[in-house]
Amino acid sequence: MAARVRLGRKRPLPVCPNPLFVRWLTEWRDEAASRGRRTRFVFQKALRSLRRYPLPLRSGKEAKILQHFGDGLCRMLDERLQQHQASGGDRVLDLPPGETCPAQEEPPAEVQDSSVPVPAQPKAGGSGSYWPARHSGARAVLLLLYQEHLNPNGHNFLTKEELLQRCTHKAPKVVPGSTQPWPALRSLLHRNLVLRTHRPARYSLTLEGLELAQKLAESESLSLLNVGGEGFQQPPLELGPGEYRVLLCVDIGETRGAGHRPELLRELQRLHVMHTVRKLHVGDFVWVAQETRPRNSARPGELVLNHIVERKRLDDLCSSIIDGRFREQKFRLKRCGLEHRIYLVEEQGSVHNLSLPESTLLQAVTNTQVIDGFFVKRTADIKESAAYLALMTRGLQRLYQGHTLRSRPWGIPGDPESGAGPSPNPLCSLLTFGDFNTGAMKNKAQSVREVFARQLMQVRGVSGEKAAALVDRYSTPASLLAAYDSCASPKDQETLLSTIKCGRLQRNLGPALSRTLAQLYCSCSPLT
Repeated sequence: MAARVRLGRKRPLPVCPNPLFVRWLTEWRDEAASRGRRTRFVFQKALRSLRRYPLPLRSGKEAKILQHFGDGLCRMLDERLQQHQASGGDRVLDLPPGETCPAQEEPPAEVQDSSVPVPAQPKAGGSGSYWPARHSGARAVLLLLYQEHLNPNGHNFLTKEELLQRCTHKAPKVVPGSTQPWPALRSLLHRNLVLRTHRPARYSLTLEGLELAQKLAESESLSLLNVGGEGFQQPPLELGPGEYRVLLCVDIGETRGAGHRPELLRELQRLHVMHTVRKLHVGDFVWVAQETRPRNSARPGELVLNHIVERKRLDDLCSSIIDGRFREQKFRLKRCGLEHRIYLVEEQGSVHNLSLPESTLLQAVTNTQVIDGFFVKRTADIKESAAYLALMTRGLQRLYQGHTLRSRPWGIPGDPESGAGPSPNPLCSLLTFGDFNTGAMKNKAQSVREVFARQLMQVRGVSGEKAAALVDRYSTPASLLAAYDSCASPKDQETLLSTIKCGRLQRNLGPALSRTLAQLYCSCSPLT
């Protein structure tokens, strides 16, 4: 019996949207195979991934979204594409019939202000995968948010209206009347470079976005944005009685939860506590005095009151002790510029299910109060914590009622006699919110002295106060090593640091810790 013949229309073969990239990858694969190099497998995987991609690519940088395409391979494609165009080749003419290069469309990662394809720019000073093009909307947004981040009296965020207004002349594709983020901002949100909070929306830089914006600013020589520069001086801020209101400022990390509105914010709202949610570089809660009649309606002046709260649940306290965050956070809280530090311990859940015994947690909390000088407040659950924050907010509102508040530069202590005199209107010297948050940044540029102190704190038994006493005597590792070299014997090296006075009680560092540090910095053999 003859086989039945199937009749029908032939399915057309799919056209290749990226013939140049396919050809070059094939050449590189064959060349690597002929020389016996293992890179042929890399090219083969990238080639297989590229053939499955149905859309045309305008540059090698755009191929980064595909699997098996790294920074080096994308750079090779960009260099080969530039050579091809320089030799007279046309990217559009090399495409198969029926396919056109979207020259009038913008790449998905950013908004361009020109219809001419822009060659990919390698990232300056690094091998990262994303570097927004010059004059693009994404670059403008990052630089504007970075400029706001460096503003001492700023809030570290911009609203959508402010971004639209400031980006209009830099990114013509931005539509002022649009209700959705334009492609550049949407791409930055997707890449976790920009963070969106509140309703109406507020946009600020994430840690990754801050690093990229710093490199962008350096590439454009934006030295005038430096906070310490002489060209960026802000006049002192003074708020008289009745010219400000006290707000509770909540760190954005405290608002993340499974529900649409986390329980903490719901409790604060139920208790009628005026609050705002922002990114705090240190602490979980602070209070700010905000202008009620600001000179700039978009940027009301704010002064940080002299109280800060670090909230810890028992499970978080346990994990922070294990990974070392516990000591580091206390050290940073002591250096944040605020005198009254509150450690809020939330005893939610059973202590017996934690990885550390209850006695260890109790000892850590006791040390925080007795040795570090923190005020420790223990609560039963999140509702009691919210009630305590509400009580503190109303107490601070009464405490500062009728007082005149004035800003002070970072590093100058507040007036110790702000409330001691009989005057009904004493002067309180406070940090601006911008100075406070910028000074508490964890990833800011650090001096050798600061890095040395952090290194010393990694040694068991070296607290923040002991590290501060050590760097006061020997500010750099070089000075400490020079002191060790001047010792006559190893015994003298072991006792060199034992008499250094530490802490409020000015006790000696001790021979045991001095011996440990001597072994660390003087031993040439591996430590056992």
